[in-house]
Amino acid sequence: MINSLNSEGKTMRQIQWIIIVLIVILLGGIPIPHAYAVEALSTSDLETRLTREAALADLITYAYRENPSIMMAREEWRAAMEKYRVVTGYPDPQVMVTYFPEPIETRLGPQDWNANISQMIPFPGKLSKAGEVVEADVRIARLKLDKAVRDLIVSIRESFHELLYIREAKNVTAQNIELLAHLRKVGETAYAQDRAAFLDMVKAQSQSGQLRYDALLLEELEQTEKVQLNGLLNRPPGAEIGRLKAEVFRSLVYGLEELYKLAEVNQEEIRMAEAGVEKAGARVDLARLQNLPDFKLGLFYGSIGDPDVPRPPSDAGRDAVGVQAGMTIPLWFGKNRGRIDQARAKLKRAKAAKTSRINQTHTQIRRLYFRLENARRLMELYGEELLPQAAKAMEIAETWFREGESSFSDFVETQAVWYNFQLALARASADYGKNLVRLERLVGKSITERKGAPVEDTGRGGR
Repeated sequence: MINSLNSEGKTMRQIQWIIIVLIVILLGGIPIPHAYAVEALSTSDLETRLTREAALADLITYAYRENPSIMMAREEWRAAMEKYRVVTGYPDPQVMVTYFPEPIETRLGPQDWNANISQMIPFPGKLSKAGEVVEADVRIARLKLDKAVRDLIVSIRESFHELLYIREAKNVTAQNIELLAHLRKVGETAYAQDRAAFLDMVKAQSQSGQLRYDALLLEELEQTEKVQLNGLLNRPPGAEIGRLKAEVFRSLVYGLEELYKLAEVNQEEIRMAEAGVEKAGARVDLARLQNLPDFKLGLFYGSIGDPDVPRPPSDAGRDAVGVQAGMTIPLWFGKNRGRIDQARAKLKRAKAAKTSRINQTHTQIRRLYFRLENARRLMELYGEELLPQAAKAMEIAETWFREGESSFSDFVETQAVWYNFQLALARASADYGKNLVRLERLVGKSITERKGAPVEDTGRGGR
């Protein structure tokens, strides 16, 4: 174990941020799809690409290199690995030197000073069991690193989808402003010919004002979301983010019960709770071992001077040397029993924490699964039915208005419905992407790809 830890510590500086990608792929964090494969680009090249066309893979790669939370988690993991060598090592030996201002007279002569060196030797099994506790800490720290990577990816993808929605909404609003301007010209012509009422003109102007307000609001929201995304990338708040190259949405290939099981196996929080149970179990064993005595070995040396006597003995002035041996006495049974009971209580708490985490995850998965399916249904409803119907209704309303069979107000209302349906479709698409990301965060892996399963593309454009 120690050799493997030393090896990992020596190579850590060489691999740097690339190890984070391997962690996610090999240890069950949210897998990075093939489209997210890290390219060997410099940070300056990535910066240039982000200002032109920002693909999700580029955003994630940039964040790997620059986000400080990854470095924090990685260094915490390294500290946990180094702790193993500290905990499993023997206590430092002790040296004690005693000097006598007034030498002690002995048969062989005066003793001016003495010294002893001793080494505490823990009861066999104590250090190895303490090492098992630290090994659990190392696994937890590694899982925290996985979680930091996963959370960073999730945050970037959520912000990406929100910014994509805002830009799509801006485009929809701009198109509808142009369309409404066209409608106003048609209405003004009709009003001049007494084919439209003045109230219809006011209604069209009011609708135009609302659209311009929406455009201003969306502009502010875009700037706010860009600051959020730049913060995740450790870029300046005002750094430019170019056209977004959108993901291709895919449908789920797992059922709800399968998602529950996948989360129990892959989710970092549940795996950390499992490691916590293992750690608490090792602490119970360690508490039992701590009630056993520790041993102490030592060496004593005493400096003896020449005796000031008329007839000194033949071995006068011979220095004293001795071997010491001792042990601790675990006499206080109440303290020893309390140590074991405390460890057992923490074991029960760790098991309860794991169960609570699993139950909480099941609840969150079910809630997000509903939101994801609802967003998918809305995308189908607006994209395949309502939006085409609204576009057709707007064409019919314009034809009828030109033929004098409907009012200009009806014409404007159909345009408003078409506009709202476009925004609703963009919102449903963004919600689908965000809820899919959150669900994958809970499950701990991609849930739109499975070997041998068909892939259904829901489609998505870029902005």
